[in-house]
Amino acid sequence: MSARVVTISAAFGARGDVVGPAVAERLALPFLDRAIPVQVAGEIGCTLEEALAHDGRAESGIGRILAGAARLPNVALGAMDVYLPEQAIIRPEEFVEHTERVIHQAAEHGGGVLLGRAAAVVLAGLPGVLHVRLDGPRERRLAVAAYELAKAAAAGTAGSAGTAAPGGTAAPGGTAAPAGRRGRAAGGTRGPGGATGTPDRDVERMLDDNDRARTAYVKHFYGADPADPRLYHLVIDTTRLPASAAVDLIAAAARAL
Repeated sequence: MSARVVTISAAFGARGDVVGPAVAERLALPFLDRAIPVQVAGEIGCTLEEALAHDGRAESGIGRILAGAARLPNVALGAMDVYLPEQAIIRPEEFVEHTERVIHQAAEHGGGVLLGRAAAVVLAGLPGVLHVRLDGPRERRLAVAAYELAKAAAAGTAGSAGTAAPGGTAAPGGTAAPAGRRGRAAGGTRGPGGATGTPDRDVERMLDDNDRARTAYVKHFYGADPADPRLYHLVIDTTRLPASAAVDLIAAAARAL
């Protein structure tokens, strides 16, 4: 019997945004990412922007607030005694409750691939669900993030795939690397496909902020650590293995469950 639901928890720089949709396509399942806050917003009657700000996958919002509170003395993330801004008209707990309901509905009707949102905890113990964690050493996740950000920036300036931007050099796969990063890449840490890149402080800050925010969200609302391997059937270092290999592993595990 194949799993009809796959939850994927991914650390920043672990390529969850690449692996998640690819797994969904391989297993012919819907990739439930943006659809979750859209449905939550409809149920609560708030704007999509408000739902995204409280979403467990958000790059800012409730996770950042909780992560900031965790740095203060005498604050327990497992409890509900963290100060939240007064402008939050709808309680964060209400967003979480609706998100859980949407996740359960997806698991019970048709299935899908769920990225983030503590889905492994929400659906823990439910039969027919495969739980996966994508992670890797911090320095290698930094290299992956720096490479992907440089590639995205190059794609925005190049006329088409495989065409170098003015003053740039072609990165693996034909995407141009910005000239401003070319000198920094020499002697750096290897990223996907053997690309090299030395992460700057902005990328380091992004990684640390995202790690703290996602960990704080799961710890605050569920009292769990998203990096705990006991939550998952499969833990993959996607800074070592290419995304295609990770997809193969997850698809095989889902079919064998």
